[in-house]
Amino acid sequence: MKRTFLYIATALVMLFSACTDDLDQRPVIGTTSEQVYSSVEGYRSVLAKIYSSYSLIGAERGGGSTDITSEHGEDMLRVLFNMQELPTDEAAYKYNSGDNLSNISYINWDATDTWVSDTYYHLYYIVALSNEFLRYCGDGSIAGFTAQEQDEIRTYALEARFVRALTYHYILDLFGQGPYVDENTPMTGYIPEAYDGKQLYDYIISELEDIAPQLPANPSYARAGQGAAWALAARVALNGEVYTGTSHATEAITYCKNVMALGYSLEPDYRKLFNADNDKRTNEIIFSIATDNANSATWGSATYVIAGSCPNDGDDATALYGIGTAWGNFACRGEFTALFDEADGRNLFLTDGRQQYFTEGIESALQGYCSNKWTNLTDAGEQANVTDIGVNTDFPIIRLAEVYLTAAEAVLRGGSGMSRAEALELVNEVRTRAFGDNSGNISDAQFNLPFMIAERGRELYHELLRRPDLVRFGMFTSDSYIWQWKGGTLDGRAVNDRYNVYPIPMTELSANPNLKNPLY
Repeated sequence: MKRTFLYIATALVMLFSACTDDLDQRPVIGTTSEQVYSSVEGYRSVLAKIYSSYSLIGAERGGGSTDITSEHGEDMLRVLFNMQELPTDEAAYKYNSGDNLSNISYINWDATDTWVSDTYYHLYYIVALSNEFLRYCGDGSIAGFTAQEQDEIRTYALEARFVRALTYHYILDLFGQGPYVDENTPMTGYIPEAYDGKQLYDYIISELEDIAPQLPANPSYARAGQGAAWALAARVALNGEVYTGTSHATEAITYCKNVMALGYSLEPDYRKLFNADNDKRTNEIIFSIATDNANSATWGSATYVIAGSCPNDGDDATALYGIGTAWGNFACRGEFTALFDEADGRNLFLTDGRQQYFTEGIESALQGYCSNKWTNLTDAGEQANVTDIGVNTDFPIIRLAEVYLTAAEAVLRGGSGMSRAEALELVNEVRTRAFGDNSGNISDAQFNLPFMIAERGRELYHELLRRPDLVRFGMFTSDSYIWQWKGGTLDGRAVNDRYNVYPIPMTELSANPNLKNPLY
């Protein structure tokens, strides 16, 4: 919800159409590059564009224009939510048929799925924006600026590299592979090399280790700093065995400790992390995607989570969610809501008049509890704005609680650098916040990996982490954890292990002979 750096410069409208034969095509800028990069303000505007590419799809308020041609015309965060949450126990989508999301919800997609291709090209569009910006950040390009201005532009370049690393992390996590392009990649006549999981992992970690010490320890709100880089590295390292076949638990612990050394602290009130005043929660929110109804309104980002969670069957949407119109897109599947104790302060679901389980089908209106975790309410409990388009709630991408749980899990997975007692203490700090006292604390005997996957669900639901968490625990495709309508059947079933990753779109395979889908 934030009002300074992250506003898009309206003169800087970038028009880019996803291109299947050149993932690093130069975005077309309404003003010439020489004009844009003639001032620090121009650089700042382009960097703002890079950050906002996760929440906006064009320059017009509410998405009236688009920078990228796509099948569904949705922003990056909305697409990511669909890919990371809808196939899991955390979400049951109510409009599968109308929105063409049945195959995602039932874990039955293929290389022609339009949501898969939209995700792929959205991600590489952000990579392309970052690469284009970085081409103008070298010493030769900024030689005409003052020393102070050059330092400022170099910091902008570090931030763009963080966003690019974040984006490659989603490519790695979702697809397990992908073409690699950077600011040094030839602009024409070049077919990008395909990187496998280990190559992408090594690149991301190397990039984050390089930029983290150079980024500010106390960045401006919604901009990347040291904490964001180290925390992202920890997330990637925790999943390292999935990506590379080798455990990186010790590295994950090291990165988590680097974050904790920066002085972050848990926000006492869990609900305030997901309301319209959550820009004030810089003690815990390490990196977020900022949105503002007046200046960067979007139908996606947190708007999608809030309006989509709000049932449209009679509840007071304004009082409960701070919005004017309920969409009723999704509820949670019963197996997930069963993970919560009644006294757990994260147990934020509407239950009255609803059945917990989906006996009549995943699209049944009154089945499944609806999450009330995210709202457009202020700290005072008032509607933050009249939501003709968009909310004022930012989307937290990385929080300290995730870092705590990542460190604890890495200890359980054999990582060194932190004792078991220290790891247990981190878990219980998260649970003390959730229960309001130590009544929810667990003992050493209860501290194990099955507990951790459940606890991560309770703490981090609807934050784009459930699918990779289930994959890491071997629970996403297997029969070790079954939820209703997993695999498209009422009682749920195991599915083929190929669905642990999404396929590279068929259009991309046709354009780039370096790419293959061995599992599909």
